[in-house]
Amino acid sequence: MNKQNLSQFDPEIYQAIKHEQSRQEENLEMIPSENFVSLPVLQTLGSILTNKYSEGYVGKRYYGGCEFIDEVEQAAIDRAKKLFGAEHVNVQPLSGAPANIAVYFALLKPGDTVLGMDLEHGGHLTHGHPVTYMAKIFNFIRYKTNDKGLIDYDQLRSVAIENKPKIILAGYSAYSRHIDWKKIKEIADEVGAITMADIAHIAGLIAGGQMENPVPYFDIVTTTTHKTLRGPRGGMIMCKEKFAKDIDKAVFPGFQGGPHENNIAAKAVAFKEALQPDFKEYAKQIIVNAKVLETEFKKMGYTICFGQTDNHLLLIDLTNKNVSGKEAQKALDKAGITVNKNMVPGETRTAMDPSGIRLGTPALTTRGMKEEEMKIIAGWIDEAIQNKDNEEKLTEIKNKVVELNKKFPLYPELE
Repeated sequence: MNKQNLSQFDPEIYQAIKHEQSRQEENLEMIPSENFVSLPVLQTLGSILTNKYSEGYVGKRYYGGCEFIDEVEQAAIDRAKKLFGAEHVNVQPLSGAPANIAVYFALLKPGDTVLGMDLEHGGHLTHGHPVTYMAKIFNFIRYKTNDKGLIDYDQLRSVAIENKPKIILAGYSAYSRHIDWKKIKEIADEVGAITMADIAHIAGLIAGGQMENPVPYFDIVTTTTHKTLRGPRGGMIMCKEKFAKDIDKAVFPGFQGGPHENNIAAKAVAFKEALQPDFKEYAKQIIVNAKVLETEFKKMGYTICFGQTDNHLLLIDLTNKNVSGKEAQKALDKAGITVNKNMVPGETRTAMDPSGIRLGTPALTTRGMKEEEMKIIAGWIDEAIQNKDNEEKLTEIKNKVVELNKKFPLYPELE
């Protein structure tokens, strides 16, 4: 066995990790699907649990020596149930996309219809975009937002009545408003559809009591465990007990092999963190910070898609600024501010060079930044976009970003 430290054995990878650590320390991470895990979560991910194979489920493993693995996985399940009020939880999905795919295979036959949110209007690739393999197997149809930026529930109902989908899927990756879970449940009951919610982006806001929880109403709820939930990169499926057996079989052995128990243990640690009283304050501050950004961008004449934000993210249409999302992302990278280019409703450009940018506040809030910092950052973003071709100006902003971040150290224990 190699007894050397990483820095001794593989300085190339070690240096890449250290450079990424510096990038995260010095930049403003504003991609809304990104966050910073705690030191206990980091430690758990790098634990010796990575050595153990544990195909199967708690008390029903195919390999021996899983008694302590069972303790870890059961703790993750129990904490998730408590956090969301779920009847059944599967913590083995490797990420959000595999979780969604496992649900499809558990409940659908090839050719069955799923009604999900249009990608341009805030949906996710795994909700049936034509580029995905799932779209070749199942029939995905889409609902959209209306002129006010809200989900058009009348259109959703009309499409559901006309097409009789097997599943109605609610959830998003770029939509910034509340979802009326009860209304969608009513529509689903009317047409005899199974309800599925993808709360990957807002799981932490739900756990923190700041957004409504679909678990009491919906049959299936999937999520990632990173993003606002601030855990390791992974997935999870929650469901009513009547679907439990089919869901578990779809995850293993249907779709995945041995679970990553180091990751599941890190999920358990993150769930424990989310059960603490201060997590509610964190979730609340995420939304407060996002609302400050909204106010500042509106003052500066930016177009906020969907009218406003009710959660952790903003989707901004840059058309009236004569800048593409790709150009803005590139300029902001140089200024030390990380966002992502994104399509907007009624997109007229391409997915790789769209009209908008998507940004959010989970990671900045984790660092301890609040309203005053958001006002400053909004100004820097505007300045960078206006000076997208001015390298000197972008470097000047970058230096200011670095100085601000020094006041909010990320991992002082790792220095």
